[in-house]
Amino acid sequence: MRRKSPFIESIRRTMRLRGYSIRTEQSYLYWIKNFIRFHKRRHPSEMGKEEVVEYLSYLASDRHVTSNTQRIALNALMFLYSKILEQPITNLGFTLATKPRHLPTVLTASEAMSIIDKLEGVHQLIVKMMYGSGLRVSEAMGLRVQDIDFEQFSVTIRNGKGNKDRVTLLSRNLVDKLYEQIAKSLIIQEKDNLDGIGPSMPVALSKKYPSAYRNPSWMFLFPSVGVCNHPVNNKLCRHHLHTTIIRKALKRATEKANIHKRVTCHTFRHSFATQLLESGTDIRTVQELLGHTDVKTTQIYTHIIGKHYAGTTSPLDRVVEEASIYAIFQKIDRQPTHLN
Repeated sequence: MRRKSPFIESIRRTMRLRGYSIRTEQSYLYWIKNFIRFHKRRHPSEMGKEEVVEYLSYLASDRHVTSNTQRIALNALMFLYSKILEQPITNLGFTLATKPRHLPTVLTASEAMSIIDKLEGVHQLIVKMMYGSGLRVSEAMGLRVQDIDFEQFSVTIRNGKGNKDRVTLLSRNLVDKLYEQIAKSLIIQEKDNLDGIGPSMPVALSKKYPSAYRNPSWMFLFPSVGVCNHPVNNKLCRHHLHTTIIRKALKRATEKANIHKRVTCHTFRHSFATQLLESGTDIRTVQELLGHTDVKTTQIYTHIIGKHYAGTTSPLDRVVEEASIYAIFQKIDRQPTHLN
């Protein structure tokens, strides 16, 4: 068995005490370990500003990471030095790498449905949820029974990106299938409860309410096939399906549908936003549904559709349209008039 590093474990404990999410914990620990390995396993307390700048430069020049990835690595190192080592690093004098903006891939409505038609069962339902509600794959997988509101036709996303909650649309076409899926999930929960097992729960809540795992509202909509140990308290529980399962199913479906685009789970979220804007939905509404902090992030979709959300059209389209109208009136004027 591989021996765990006491230093890394102390960082993990500090992050959990501060309430960081598991995903943030995993991300920060990855970059901290990578930073240490890059500097030939020197202890971070023996390093400082110069080593941090050298590492960030390496990420940009050698690994060609995006500015966003570089920012996450920087945040991890700033956490390490300020919160763990209590040696805050200031005035780095470093500019994050920049790369040309690339427009995301989107699908037309017919392309999206052709892929969805190649999926079956729970895989199809998950992709329909991503497409119909603009969900990230992690958000779709993490849905619990209480997050679906059939009366308001809404879906609540809890602790999404940036630990933010939001409410988005629920497609009316999915109501029957969701009722069926909830029924299946609750049967699994009932069987698990007989063995003292339930869905994985937020640690603080499970301490305050030890029997909350028996409440149907906390059951995952898409539970995993098997049980596992909770990553924090090591208790046996049932988590939701892993994102790799749907990614593999989606890849196969895209090939079967003969779609020659780079399609990922996130493509359906992009397509959701783009098609809403095309149908005339206000960009601020789309921003809220997607959970974007800045409207500039949402504006990327106005570039994809090739026109502004306010309805701006190409000058060529306008000229051709005016010429067609003029030709029609000319034809009418040339027609002989008949007097009674």
